[in-house]
Amino acid sequence: MSLVAVLTADLLLLAQVGQRQAVGQLPAAAVRQQQHRPTPQQTLAADAGTTAQPAKQPVKPLGQLHKPNLFVVTRKPLTNELLRKVARLQGVAALELADAASIMLDDKRVQTLAVDPSTFRAYTPKVTAASDALWNNVAAGDVAVSFVLGSDGGLSLHSRVRGPAGPLRIGAYATTGFGAVDAVVSREVGRTLGLPRDNALIVSAPKANSDKLRRALLKVLPKGTQTAMVNPVLPPAQAKARTWAAGSFMSGEQITVALRAAATKLGRPYVWGAEGPDTFDCSGLVQWAFAQAGVRMPRVTHQQWLAGPQVPLAQIQPGDLIFWRLDPTNPGYISHVAIYWGDGKMVVAPRTGDVVKIAPVSTRNLAGIVRVSPAAAARVR
Repeated sequence: MSLVAVLTADLLLLAQVGQRQAVGQLPAAAVRQQQHRPTPQQTLAADAGTTAQPAKQPVKPLGQLHKPNLFVVTRKPLTNELLRKVARLQGVAALELADAASIMLDDKRVQTLAVDPSTFRAYTPKVTAASDALWNNVAAGDVAVSFVLGSDGGLSLHSRVRGPAGPLRIGAYATTGFGAVDAVVSREVGRTLGLPRDNALIVSAPKANSDKLRRALLKVLPKGTQTAMVNPVLPPAQAKARTWAAGSFMSGEQITVALRAAATKLGRPYVWGAEGPDTFDCSGLVQWAFAQAGVRMPRVTHQQWLAGPQVPLAQIQPGDLIFWRLDPTNPGYISHVAIYWGDGKMVVAPRTGDVVKIAPVSTRNLAGIVRVSPAAAARVR
């Protein structure tokens, strides 16, 4: 689950933790008060089961939802002074601090956030935010993983997985809405896992131009800070569909190279998070195959959705990307991708236990078809 690039060796461009106050009400003390609140917890995608450990304090009820618009990850902890500068930027309505890093879960490298469940929940999709059971499980010590990591990655609900500091229980399948984030733990658990502190920030600014605010953030925050737009707010002139010239798209030669490259990997196993050359997940296969044709594709599915204009299914051509929405915890989320092969077939890396194959195109839960523009793909952040 991105929006998203690795910052340093292990740090990722994803973030959120600690607090849900409107920025105009962010006193310095409150910024750091976001500490850990363990609590009983359960799960979104199935029944609760037993909680990981006794809870000290229940997770607070869901309050006002905040739509995240920007992700920020820094090389060093965000200070109160920096948070106040961000809070004063025009259009900023709410902030949420977090600890972010890449960790290993059952030999899978997973982009993980350590959060305060009571406040972070307000920045997630409505279905996820509303589940008291889910956030109680996280506060009690469980890890909540994305539906894609759980179903395609083979991490079974309520199972125990190997983590950096010992076993962790999968307490829920729940999508945060931040594409590259595939696991969420409490801040207490994050400490035991060695996550860096206060290196990530979610900014909610629903009335601000996201691109303009992103540039302002980079001026305020230290060198090396990375930002990514999510749920971007753009002015009408920027948001409306552009006219795509014929030269905007991949050449016939590039399409042939990408398809042939994908075909050389038929029979290779699906591995969640794998980018090749011997194992792949769905978006990893797309990125690798298109790279052989000189096209720089973003890494994760929801980013690849932005790699060009949508076209009607009736106009699909070889080399187009096919996208689906398969995540019941976030029905609007783009969660799967394949490459159209032609003749009603696609090249796809399906899920754990399967292999790269050519298969008939399925239209169930189809999100749409995207014709790749190399220039547009290279701009996606």
